[in-house]
Amino acid sequence: MKYYIIFGPPGAGKGTHAVAIREKYNLCHLSTGELLRAEIAAGTELGLHAKALIDNGNLVPDSVVEKMIAKKFDEVKGVEGFLLDGFPRTLGQAEDLDKLLGERGESVTAVVSLMIPDSMVHERIRHRAAIEGRADDASDEIIENRIKTYHSQTEPLIDFYSKQGKYHEVDATGSTIEENRARVLALMEKIEA
Repeated sequence: MKYYIIFGPPGAGKGTHAVAIREKYNLCHLSTGELLRAEIAAGTELGLHAKALIDNGNLVPDSVVEKMIAKKFDEVKGVEGFLLDGFPRTLGQAEDLDKLLGERGESVTAVVSLMIPDSMVHERIRHRAAIEGRADDASDEIIENRIKTYHSQTEPLIDFYSKQGKYHEVDATGSTIEENRARVLALMEKIEA
């Protein structure tokens, strides 16, 4: 099995480009955001707890997210691997993922990092909130909190995966989705080669 991580700040296009990667390489796209939104929509206890945290721009506890992902690793069949989107977001989660995969005799294949500046994060999240009606993306305060959280908790993963030789970066500042998708798929070709 292959285990890819699609990485980058909020609004970098992870969900958008994950679809193309998933289709081209027969991967199961595991978006922690979508998994959590499904729990919220179902009104489960987990979903209600997660909603309160997300509405304030905070992260959901690691143990909850890790259980959902491990369950998917067990359930999903007929794919070449998995594309993790939104996980890991912290060093602790990255270490837990290494442990979880290690217990299965597996490891992270590669990290595909979509890079955009903070100014573009604001612009794209506001745009997405308007189109999708996502309240968790609506206010400048919440967007700023998400950017700070990314820099303080998620960015250290760049060094973590670089040391393992698994970190690959792509410029995702292109003016169209198609231009950025071409860059992402070109990087995947190099990784797969």
